[in-house]
This record gives sequence, structure tokens and C-alpha cells, in this order.
Amino acid sequence: MIDVRDPEEFAICRLEGAELVPLATVPHEALARFSDADAPLLVYCHHGMRSLRAVEILRNLGFPNAQSIAGGIEQWSIEIDPAVPRY
Repeated sequence: MIDVRDPEEFAICRLEGAELVPLATVPHEALARFSDADAPLLVYCHHGMRSLRAVEILRNLGFPNAQSIAGGIEQWSIEIDPAVPRY
């Protein structure tokens, strides 16, 4: 699971097991950090817009199984785990 928010947002809340890779660093970090191009990559941000952009970048870099978590961590908190702080 990849969190493409900024470090300040990651400090507020995160999903367990997520790796922080801010959107601006995705093009440079992806190939170095993710060795299995066929592995599923779940990507999220606050509301879902940055994660959609990150998925586009990841797919262009050869990660066809990158998927955005719709609604981001905000929607996760509302629908799945209300213990995740909202901001």
C-alpha cells in the first residue's frame, strides 16, 4: 500500500502497513522501491485525486496492477475504520 500524501499528512494518520511515497517523488522512487512490477499496488491520498495521478505514473512506469483507493483515507475513515482520524 502506497500513501502519496505529504509527510505532514502521513503524521496525522495513515493506513497500517502503508509506505509513504509523496506524489512528487513517485516517478523517481517507484523503480527503486518496488521490485515486483506485477504485484498489486494500492495507492491512496486524502480524497483520491493524487492517488489517481500516481496510478497513472506507476502504470506508465510498468506497474500495470496499480490501483487507487477511491475516496482516499477520508472515505476509508468514513466507511471502513472510523478510528482513522479525519482532517
